[in-house]
Amino acid sequence: MKGQKINDRYQIIKSIGEGGMANVYLAYDTILDRNVAVKVLRGDLASDEKFVRRFQREALAASSLSHPNIVEVYDVGEDNGQYYIVMEYIEGKHLKALLKKRGKLTTTEVVDIMLQICDGMSVAHDSYIIHRDIKPQNIMILENGLVKITDFGIAMAMNATQLTQTNSVMGSVHYLPPEQANGKGSTLKSDIYSMGILMYELLTGKLPYRGDNAVEIALKHLKEPLPSIREELPNLPQSVENIIIKATAKNPKNRYNDAREMYDDLKTCLDDSRANEPKYEFKYPEFENDDSKQTKKAMQEFTKDVKEEGSEEVIAKQITESDLKQQNKLIIILAAIFTGLVVIITSIVLLLPVITTQKEIKVPDVTDKPLSEAIRILQDEGFIIADEQKEQSSEEIAEGNVIKTNPSAGTKRTKGTEIVIYVSTGDSDGYVMENLVGTNYLTAKGMLAAYDISVMLEKIDIDEEDMEKYEDNEIIKQEPEEGTKLGPGDTVKLYIPNVVIKYPDFTDGSYTREDVEEYCEKYGVNLTVKEVITDEYADGTIIKQNREAGKYIVTEGGTLTIEVAKAPEGGDSSGEEPGLCEDGLC
Repeated sequence: MKGQKINDRYQIIKSIGEGGMANVYLAYDTILDRNVAVKVLRGDLASDEKFVRRFQREALAASSLSHPNIVEVYDVGEDNGQYYIVMEYIEGKHLKALLKKRGKLTTTEVVDIMLQICDGMSVAHDSYIIHRDIKPQNIMILENGLVKITDFGIAMAMNATQLTQTNSVMGSVHYLPPEQANGKGSTLKSDIYSMGILMYELLTGKLPYRGDNAVEIALKHLKEPLPSIREELPNLPQSVENIIIKATAKNPKNRYNDAREMYDDLKTCLDDSRANEPKYEFKYPEFENDDSKQTKKAMQEFTKDVKEEGSEEVIAKQITESDLKQQNKLIIILAAIFTGLVVIITSIVLLLPVITTQKEIKVPDVTDKPLSEAIRILQDEGFIIADEQKEQSSEEIAEGNVIKTNPSAGTKRTKGTEIVIYVSTGDSDGYVMENLVGTNYLTAKGMLAAYDISVMLEKIDIDEEDMEKYEDNEIIKQEPEEGTKLGPGDTVKLYIPNVVIKYPDFTDGSYTREDVEEYCEKYGVNLTVKEVITDEYADGTIIKQNREAGKYIVTEGGTLTIEVAKAPEGGDSSGEEPGLCEDGLC
């Protein structure tokens, strides 16, 4: 609920997402003065001791990862039976939402996104941490183009449970590596396969394998070759398709060894030197030692559920063609049952109000009555009193008397409705909200804390040229406004400036390559320089940048690509005649 605190620290602001395994909330860290995302494990999984143990272990392992392209895990814990992970809060959208809006992305955009994903995943793979659930819903993208990989803490813990629940796995099965669907477990190369499928989807706006259910889709991952992406996009460079072919190979031996190797290939895939690259051919057979007898035998073995005695990891239920036939029969039976249930439920819905309708009565007005008398009046009318009463200061109502009830007086409710009573604590001195704009945030927070008032911090983006207008931590806006009376437990929201630095126009002629390198080093930006041989510009002129000036925000860990003119060999692109010197002096 809004305002509720987890572990007496993380104050819930609002719900920002719900899933099959966990719910996600925007919360405020009252100790470190920052907004965070809190992912709370759903109750049915929290009762599984083995699952919780894995959840905690893997989440703690993921919290050791530190990279600009990985959402940081701050804390892992348990509060009254609720298991939670506290993560960096990202104000952006996931790639699935971006695809729904755009349909598909350009080749340059996809390569940039995949470079960032591979860069982050390479850090995980260096620590031999496998994500196991790479999909667009788990990749966030900020307005400035920075990519963040999420759900590192829960992917490994959730994997075994998800794969034994057909309904839960439906969203992830589109990116499921063949070896994982086949119950052989995951390796670093399993993440590579999922990233290859993701890259295919970003470029085409479509998933390569589709089906009516998770079993059918997983079977296609096992047996069907990847559709040719160049048939969909004829102008796509072969070097880009080669990356997808290699990443999505059925045989893990034909894939990249890890994310770092895929990253190195992506870095040069758009270079002119790779324009006429031949199509990638697999070194090893996609189905090693495969013949009809062995395939038939393997398909029979797929029907077995594999679970090692005493193992903490439930291996995924394996998938066969016979499963599909059985499912089709089951669908027919379920359809008949469903039709019968619809008839029964419809009848109940129509008859239930007639059978169960109770007469509604008004909630009596017990305002300004002593608590004991108010409880007696409400109970006499047939209402139930909530176990705990709420306290609230009041100038009009004497201490100990009732201020109001919820539901309020005069509203109609049936007998047995629970009533919450609000009791006056008298005219508390409290605090009348001052105009805090222009004061230091830390000073204001300390002053409000003396009145037991909670403070929430928000940052408002301002341009770099406006930063001189404000001091560090200066309050520029407040909620509520001046004159509002507050008491213990109330919350104040204070806003301070957050300087936003946007990319300048490096192509205006005032920047050299060295200037850009120095700029990127200053702000922690990853720079890629491409030299373009041309005689239209002076040698060393910056002629293009991929981050539009004044539009993209400079963020540590982001990427910038510039194109720099290079004079043809044996020529001079400066425009000066050979042999002439400035002022006639040589």
